Amino acid sequence: MTESNPTSSAASLELTSTPEPTGKPTFADATSDLVNQMTEGNFDGVTQYATTHLAPALMSAGVGLFVIFIGYLVAKYLMRVISRPVCRRVDETLGKFVGKMVFYSIMSAVVGAVLTKLGAPLGGLAAMLAAAGFAVGLAFQGTLSNFASGVLMLVFRPFKVGDVVTAAGVTGKVDEIDLFTTTLDTPDNRRIIVPNSSIASGTIENISHHKHRRVEVLVGVDYSADLQATREALQTALNQLAANIIPGDNRGSAVVLAGLGDSAVNWKVRMWVAGSQFWPMTEALTAEVKNQLDAANIGIPFPQMDIHVHQFADAVAQKERANRTRPTRRASERMAG
Repeated sequence: MTESNPTSSAASLELTSTPEPTGKPTFADATSDLVNQMTEGNFDGVTQYATTHLAPALMSAGVGLFVIFIGYLVAKYLMRVISRPVCRRVDETLGKFVGKMVFYSIMSAVVGAVLTKLGAPLGGLAAMLAAAGFAVGLAFQGTLSNFASGVLMLVFRPFKVGDVVTAAGVTGKVDEIDLFTTTLDTPDNRRIIVPNSSIASGTIENISHHKHRRVEVLVGVDYSADLQATREALQTALNQLAANIIPGDNRGSAVVLAGLGDSAVNWKVRMWVAGSQFWPMTEALTAEVKNQLDAANIGIPFPQMDIHVHQFADAVAQKERANRTRPTRRASERMAG
């Protein structure tokens, strides 16, 4: 007769038995259970749910919002700290771009960390964002084109904040270069916002890029005017503005005989000035050219039309005389017949 060992039986019983789960249910499971109980008319678990799950969840959410707020303040501070020296030493446009990238990067990291701590399924969320991003990309191709053009302009920098440019058919001073649009202020103080794709796909004229610009005034004089006297008069006009002329190689001033036109001898009067003085010096040189030519009694021809009507009037008078004498001739011919 075989005797049983109670110790081995207890061990085998412990190995085959399945332990019951003792973990705390998640907030989503607890909420689902509470909703099921409430639909059945059982409200006994509301108090326990509020103390065990709802209060900790609200506390965690409050802490998460506080962390996001602190992260926002830190991101704004670091954005200013990093962008200020770049704006001062390198370029204002690049400094603003770097500052925005720092701000959005820090905020993305802080929000992602808070959501992870709260137990949000970031893997599924990332997949949903990727799918939504693809759909949004198809729907907003023009917006993405503006974004790509803005990045290219910030990298290659055809112009910067403060430059006067002509782009997309608009002339104005650059106030801000954003990732999607560029803001221009026109000379008559209008604010125009141009999409970056329209600027990048066309010709860009940076008017204020160079420190020096050449003023050129075109003028035509009478063929009867002496060439040497005309040249002296135009050179005198330049001498009146000598204090504003930039000297040096490929600079200075010049009077050029440009060609022989239909009714005038064409001249070009040129002078190099500071870029900021381009328009005032253009007006001043035009006025000096006119004054010096008038002082030298050199005429500036202008289009004119001469209408001669006497030949037409004589023809009409002859026709009227012929009409008056025609009946008299016919009557005399009848009498003679």
